[in-house]
Amino acid sequence: MILIVAIVSGFASGVFLRSIFSFGWPPIIFVFIIAAFLGAATFLKPRRAYSLGAVFFVFVALGILRAMVADTPLPETFARDVKHRVSYEGVVAADPDVRDANQRVKIRVLQDTEKTEVLAVAPRYPSVAVGDTIYVSGTLEIPQAFADDNGHVFRYDKYLQRDDVRFILNFAYLHVVSEAPWYSIRAALARVKHTFLHGIATTLPEPHASLAGGVVIGGKSGLGNELKDDFTRSGLVQIIVLSGYNVMVVAEWIMAALALTTLSKRWGAGAGALAVFVFVGIAGASATAIRAMLMALIALYARATGRSYAAGRALLLVVFFMVLWNPLYLAFDPGFGLSVAATAGLIWLAPIIEMLLVHIKNAFLKNAVATTLAAQIAVLPLLLYDTGNLSIVAIPANLLVMPMLPLAMGLSALAGFAGILFGSFAPLFGIVLAFPAYLANAFLIVVARGSASLPFTSFTLPPFPFWLTLVAYAGLIYLAVSKRVSTTLQLRLERKAST
Repeated sequence: MILIVAIVSGFASGVFLRSIFSFGWPPIIFVFIIAAFLGAATFLKPRRAYSLGAVFFVFVALGILRAMVADTPLPETFARDVKHRVSYEGVVAADPDVRDANQRVKIRVLQDTEKTEVLAVAPRYPSVAVGDTIYVSGTLEIPQAFADDNGHVFRYDKYLQRDDVRFILNFAYLHVVSEAPWYSIRAALARVKHTFLHGIATTLPEPHASLAGGVVIGGKSGLGNELKDDFTRSGLVQIIVLSGYNVMVVAEWIMAALALTTLSKRWGAGAGALAVFVFVGIAGASATAIRAMLMALIALYARATGRSYAAGRALLLVVFFMVLWNPLYLAFDPGFGLSVAATAGLIWLAPIIEMLLVHIKNAFLKNAVATTLAAQIAVLPLLLYDTGNLSIVAIPANLLVMPMLPLAMGLSALAGFAGILFGSFAPLFGIVLAFPAYLANAFLIVVARGSASLPFTSFTLPPFPFWLTLVAYAGLIYLAVSKRVSTTLQLRLERKAST
């Protein structure tokens, strides 16, 4: 385990340094020299610290190198047209982000011998779908970094680049040239998603329908700015965006259902893996969803082979391979960082907190409190650094909502299927079947609105420095790995085993 920590932390450190600071080959050579000295020291006087240090610095250098490779210049063919009105023909590359006033469409464009992806900000109509070939015109711009109210600089250009978007088309107009071909898998998955959302809209009123869609497969359109602000202020915004939690709940349902079948473990795990792939494809393959999908696939593999599922080791490996695949996730995707921090909190902090909650006798309640506190504590330093917002009702609001969320997901899914099956010829029957989903989502709305309406719900703090974020996580890591906690936990487990 310690070797994996050295590899992942070294590689992530190198990627992060090169993402923040622009430099060439000299630092890489210097880091390799340090690794060589530590490697030589290992041969002269074998010590584990020397060998781990050598591995760490080797992967720091490799991380810097990987980030350098990912730092590509703008395609010159398109860069020449910046600030000009342009027209392109391209293919819609992702499900459009439809908002109250406009839609944002990611379009893959080929011009001469170069290709890129642009984000078109266009009116809501005409509507377009994944895989459609469209004609688009607009003013070509390069995305710019900007500072928020706290002075924290958000690298919007890098945030878009992590999804291969290098330009923005403002004041854009769209025209559909041809619809997606019938054999396009991504287009088919997008159609399934919209059919499901239409089924929910058939059986539930707004904003309950939009919330139900967000709870199951992510999405905030239709909620309205006021309700979205309520979820944000109450610390519940994670339930209305596609997150790793959604994927893990689906994976748990699949594994529980497959355990009741006569399928062998290998066939059952294969069917579960296929279902997880399809769900993530339908919901939208964000970085957090892919991370959770990989974790779920590891769990399915463990079930098929009978090997133990080491969650901590799996999380580190998933982070390593995702950052290797796309280094921009690490420094420029806040959602990815928050998801990893929350998962790490559940793995390493939740058992410690649960051990301290000796006064809570109910096992379910103890687990709910421990996991909620662990996730909130783990994401707090990063959240303060990214936004500066501190919600004092986040913990009690999450304690009320999170135990209810899997049930709300299941009932909302039932409402969607009811709308698909009965919406056209027996709509009243579909509405009756969806009534439990209405109650579940009404509960979520009441908690969000009630929490947000309390006085002093949230505060905007002064800029939270990055060095203090590192200190906070260093303290949490020390707490998680301290011998005192490990020994106490081990004694507790032994005591349970002996009773």
